[in-house]
Amino acid sequence: MSIDEETGIRFLSHQHPRQPQLFSVVRQACVRSLSCEVCPGREGPIFFGDEQHGFVFSHTFFIKDSLARGFQRWYSIVMVAMDRIYLINSWPFLLRHLRLTIHSLQSTALKVFDNEQGVCPQRSARMNSVFSPAVFPHQRSGNAARSLTSLTQHQNLWASLHSSFSWLLKACGSRLTEKLLEGAPTEDTLVLIERQTEQEEEMSCWEGAEGGCSSSLPHQLQSELGLDILCDNNKLNELPGPKFRSLRHLRQVLGAGEFRQLVWHVLMGNQVIWRGDDPGLIQSAFTVLKSLLPVGCVRSVPLSAQYEEAYKCNFLGLSPDVPIPTHVSASEFSVLVDVSADRRCPTSAVGEEDISLNYQFAISSANTQPTDRGPALLNKLEVALSNENLSVDVVSHCLLCLKEEWMNKVKVLFKFSKVDGRGREDTQKVLALLGATGPGEEDNVRLLKFWMTGLSKTYKSHLMTAVRGGERSPSQ
Repeated sequence: MSIDEETGIRFLSHQHPRQPQLFSVVRQACVRSLSCEVCPGREGPIFFGDEQHGFVFSHTFFIKDSLARGFQRWYSIVMVAMDRIYLINSWPFLLRHLRLTIHSLQSTALKVFDNEQGVCPQRSARMNSVFSPAVFPHQRSGNAARSLTSLTQHQNLWASLHSSFSWLLKACGSRLTEKLLEGAPTEDTLVLIERQTEQEEEMSCWEGAEGGCSSSLPHQLQSELGLDILCDNNKLNELPGPKFRSLRHLRQVLGAGEFRQLVWHVLMGNQVIWRGDDPGLIQSAFTVLKSLLPVGCVRSVPLSAQYEEAYKCNFLGLSPDVPIPTHVSASEFSVLVDVSADRRCPTSAVGEEDISLNYQFAISSANTQPTDRGPALLNKLEVALSNENLSVDVVSHCLLCLKEEWMNKVKVLFKFSKVDGRGREDTQKVLALLGATGPGEEDNVRLLKFWMTGLSKTYKSHLMTAVRGGERSPSQ
């Protein structure tokens, strides 16, 4: 028995549950996992169950046994829970860690099997033995099943499994937290859930692949999925040196005109490149600028030794000596921020309030379009930032409301133009209804089209399903 001092939960290992009702549930799960509930290939994970007898995550596998029929025995690790959603959401986590335990058991048993076969090969002994119908039942009854301890020759096997399963139950429960949501989840929440699910599935595939995988693959995969946005704030606090704290702080350092130009490029979906020798300062700038966009529109590479194309990332951090390709410098769809530090002032002595005194920022872009007209979201944001009576928290909530307002407009435009396939004239009427026409109309439309790429797959799938259902209903 193990006791979790933090929560007071006791983890008890026993041959069978003491409660009769729990014993019946576990017994049925074990019998089904080793008989009728099997996956293709008979070795692997499977999910089954119902609300009455509980839901089961089962992983069936073989253990080598030199005395068994076929030289192997069936085993299954099962996890029973009454919460179906919890068990399904825990599938990638359980699969990843149970495979490690199963691989350890199989490799240990294989060594014992090879040693036993070297001493007394059972295959040749069975082929040379005399077979008769009268002797067959006695041969089978005399070959009793061996324990898992005997198959692995691991004296502390049960203590090891108890420790492993106790940690698995605790970690599986602590990785999921309940959060009160008022109303439907936002698009940012849906996108983050989708990305986290994709990452867990991909990591499970890499770890389950034959031959293993490189240790850099999970980190590379995380960067490709854009999940670094989940831990930006934690990383930001760990980075040394000066950092941008908020949009208002960034505006004060760059100046109102340069700030508007930079934010305009961010909202339009252009590639924002920061080049300098302080990765902490650059990453803090990205963290602040990312708050302007929906999560689905963010593709960030905080630090790279070479230029990355715009389709890979719209936020790119580079070292000072990395050259910018000519076609990028001449493009109106990118903006470059060169950061240079005053060498007379050591970086360690630079405080957050002294960034403007010890750093120089040069913003350059080939864009010739005016940035002082729109979009409307930027105009409202600048009004909030310039109002010193509003605190940073109030401005953050104001930005959140503006993003939700424009994401709702994006959903309407997506439904109208992409799903329904309306013409240009009808689309113009919808834009007028949404308040996207007038001064800065071109910027408003560009923003809406760019943000449309950040809609979650869940929303798009739900919308397409609802439209198809509506098309079928009249004929029915």
